Formats: sequence, structure tokens, C-alpha cells
Amino acid sequence: MNTHRIHRVSKLTGLSKDVIRVWERRFGLLKPTRGANRYRNYSDEDVLLLRYLKEQLDAGGSIGELSKLGREELVVRARALAPRTTAVENMFGRLLQELVSTLNPLDRVTFEKRLNGAVAVVPFDEALNGILLPLQEQVGQLWHDGHVSIAVEHYVTNQIQQKIFAAMNQLPVAEFGATVVVACPPGEEHDIAALAVAYQCRVRGCRVYYLGANVPVAALVKLCGEVKPDLTILSLPIVRSEEKVAELIQALVQDVSPLSDVAVGGHGALAMTELFLASHIEVLADFNDLETTLNRLMRKPLLHR
Repeated sequence: MNTHRIHRVSKLTGLSKDVIRVWERRFGLLKPTRGANRYRNYSDEDVLLLRYLKEQLDAGGSIGELSKLGREELVVRARALAPRTTAVENMFGRLLQELVSTLNPLDRVTFEKRLNGAVAVVPFDEALNGILLPLQEQVGQLWHDGHVSIAVEHYVTNQIQQKIFAAMNQLPVAEFGATVVVACPPGEEHDIAALAVAYQCRVRGCRVYYLGANVPVAALVKLCGEVKPDLTILSLPIVRSEEKVAELIQALVQDVSPLSDVAVGGHGALAMTELFLASHIEVLADFNDLETTLNRLMRKPLLHR
């Protein structure tokens, strides 16, 4: 069974993240699990149930009355009425299973043929969210659980990086629009999420300076002083101690915030959300939040239109 993060569930069901969270908290109809990364993971059954509930509400039903039936009865009704997952979703799920099955032991030829073929036949945005990012997450978890080696994890990461860089290189070089700097802070070597953020910003027509992993704050400040970005985004996939996060926040507030709006994302940022928000640093929970931030950025007067 596949698992999905809340931004993916929102896209699959047409429900906002806020509605999903409220229904989960108030009615207890959803059963997300939490991975080692602390994110909620929703099952295919959760998605099926939410789709059914939305259909019933669109037809005039009441969530309060529906919730009284309980999860089991609602799932039975959903399975009887709702179509199975789409062919595209099934394709992605099967492909991810096939790709993972080639990693232990590593079958490079089969892995690259299947990955290259899949990315070539679907729009890249779909490939990014349906194949590449889920694959990175699954392989990271497999490494964490001891099922693949760090060498295999690095190999897969590099394959994914190549695909995102190739897609970025196909985009026109923006000469106008918002200026965005994307980087990982000192000590952070995992930059796939940051690279995906840079790609999404490029798609929106931003002038993007992608700095990659392990960027010293002093170097970040120097570049921001030179290019004067409208927004600086830092990716923190790894959860850090409160002391380390406080040190980073202090440096950002003192040296980067005077030069640029600042936002952070990733597991490490979400784990310390309150600390960042208290310092007026925006926290991006997922790519939907990034989209909202970019929309807001496009509407405001920018430093370098």
C-alpha cells in the first residue's frame, strides 16, 4: 500500500490541507502514521475515504452526520461507489516498487532503463512529484532501516539530481521576475528537496540562484548582498538540536533577514516550527506552501522587476 504526505493527499482529493487536518482531529476518521521524518503518512485507504466524503458533501451531505457512521462503514461505502485509483497512480506505484526491487542487490541497467523511460513519457512535474521525490524518500527510509547501503542511497540520489538538473536546463533563463536564492545551511548535505524547490521557482519564472548543499552563512550573506533577492529559501531535511537551530536562526535574523525575506522547509524546519515563526521566518510545510508563497511574492512590488 502506498503512503502519501498531506500535500499529495490534498491534490488527490481536492480538499485543502486545513480541512484534512480538522477532519482528522475532530472526527477521528483518518489513521495516518508517522515516519522517522515526523511527517504524517496517509494510506491509499485514507485517500479513498476522503474522496468519498468530498463527493457526499458536494451532493449535500453533512460531515457531522457522515462521521457518525464510523470509518469502517464509510470505507465499505467508498469502495462500493468510488473507482479504483487512476491508471497514472497505479503506474507510479508499480514503478516505484519495481525501482526499489532493483536496489538490493543493485541492478544498475534495469534501474536506469526503468527510471529513464518513466521520466521521459510523463510531464516532468508529474515525474517529480509522482516518481522522483517519492523514490528519494523511500530509498532514504530503506537506508535508515538498513535495507540498502549508503553507497546505493548516494547512487539513487545522484540519478534523481541528474533528472532535475536536466529539466531545469530545459527552462528559459529568467531575466525578470522575483529573485530567489535557494540553499542548504552549513552541515546539510542532503539537497534533493532544495533542488526541487529551485526547479519549482524556475518554473514560475523566478530568477533563481541555486547554491546547493552545505552553504556557509557568511557565503550566503555575501551573495544576498550582491544579488539582493526578494526571497531566500533554506532547506533543512535533517532534524537538529534546538541549540543548533537557535544559532542558525540568530545568524539568519542578524545577517540575512535585513537583505531578504527568509523561508525554511524540510523535516528539520518543521520540527522547530515555533522557533522559526517566533523569529518571523516563514516555514514551508510542503510544495503547496511554496506555491502559495510564490503567488504572494508575484503580487507584491519586487526589488528587481
